[in-house]
Amino acid sequence: MPRLLRHTLLSARDLLASAGPLIVLGALLLAAAYAWLQPMPPRRVVLATGPENSAYAEFGKRYAQELARFGVTVELRGTQGAADNLRLLRDETQRVDLAFVQGGASDALYAVDDAHDGAELASLGALFYEPVWLFYRDDAARRVRSGTPLTELAHFAGLRVNVGADGDGAANLVAKLLHANRIAPDALALGRLPPTPAVVAFLAGELDALVFVSAPESPLVQMLLMTPGVRLFDFAQSEAYARRFAFLSALTLPRGVVDLAANVPPADVRLIAATTRLVARADTHPALVQLFVQAAARIHGGTGWFARAGQFPRGEDPELPLAEEAARFYRSGTPLAQRYLPFWLANLIDRMWVALLSIVAVLIPASRIVPPLYEFRIRSRVFRWYAQLRAIEEALAARERAPAQLLADLDALDERVGRITVPLSHADELYALRSHIELVRARLRQAGAA
Repeated sequence: MPRLLRHTLLSARDLLASAGPLIVLGALLLAAAYAWLQPMPPRRVVLATGPENSAYAEFGKRYAQELARFGVTVELRGTQGAADNLRLLRDETQRVDLAFVQGGASDALYAVDDAHDGAELASLGALFYEPVWLFYRDDAARRVRSGTPLTELAHFAGLRVNVGADGDGAANLVAKLLHANRIAPDALALGRLPPTPAVVAFLAGELDALVFVSAPESPLVQMLLMTPGVRLFDFAQSEAYARRFAFLSALTLPRGVVDLAANVPPADVRLIAATTRLVARADTHPALVQLFVQAAARIHGGTGWFARAGQFPRGEDPELPLAEEAARFYRSGTPLAQRYLPFWLANLIDRMWVALLSIVAVLIPASRIVPPLYEFRIRSRVFRWYAQLRAIEEALAARERAPAQLLADLDALDERVGRITVPLSHADELYALRSHIELVRARLRQAGAA
């Protein structure tokens, strides 16, 4: 093997040494680009969901399962609801990265009064409808309207109505609806119980009505839809509400969609619905945004009570700007590299390719110095001995030393030159040096004989 290495056209060691500065420069540029771009996302993220047994809590579990496939741990943080989630996202002291936020969840009655202080937020798109479920008891309707269905919000005056706990977006949304109907909040006996205790009190007759703003996947909503003696309020002015509030949509709960056999509900019910979106802090890693939007497409892309297949998620939000990476997904779908490569490799390529091209553009012109430097390193092994050979010749011409002494120096020089290794492509220069040594030796012997 050593003999084979000595007889090669190129010297890998010298070539590597010649290209060393260029390699170091490329490594430094690559490290700087990596530190600046930070292509690899964090392995842990905090998602604010909602109360126990809510649709937010159920969806949060599904997101955690989806992202676990990519090695990302999603910590689910239970909250009081959408308004609480919005506050946590804006609070710089809280370590919340993403949250479910429904339209109209802010405290302000008017959109122009919404607070925008704190951390900047970006939307990842609309996920699903959250209808306003206003359930009331039959006995309450008999007291107010002699048993006929309640058709206006004003008919709930004097009733005990639970609108959700502080921090629940439902309470803020109901406040907007009451304000639009010129109903003073004190006209109703408003309760502030969390969802589960509120349902228990409602079924026990301690409450006359309660409001949920939730997806139909909520277990509490589905139970109340099937409970005898409980009615669902029909928003006859649903279209008007949708025109007044940009974050509301007019929906219809079709007859029999809850239970076809039992014909529940017995007739179409008009509803109004907020649109829930996934909101992240603006500085959330783009790769995490991409993962969450892809997970949203798998979780919310199917058909449901109010949406057709493929209707959600969608890249629109009337209240927050759309994150750039989310807009890219809605525009082009899953990035091309992620369709064929593992996520981490595809993400690294996706984030670094611009930097890599820039580094290559810098290194290609600089690489022109490598061949001359390589040539210099190889030839210097041979040419540096010519200085000693010339010194011996000059000493002979000046008769400074005896030819026998100079011949001994020449033999030592010849021995050292015999240990030189150069690639075969430069062997002619080495043999030229040895022939010149022999020429000087002949002169020394001639001088010694004289």
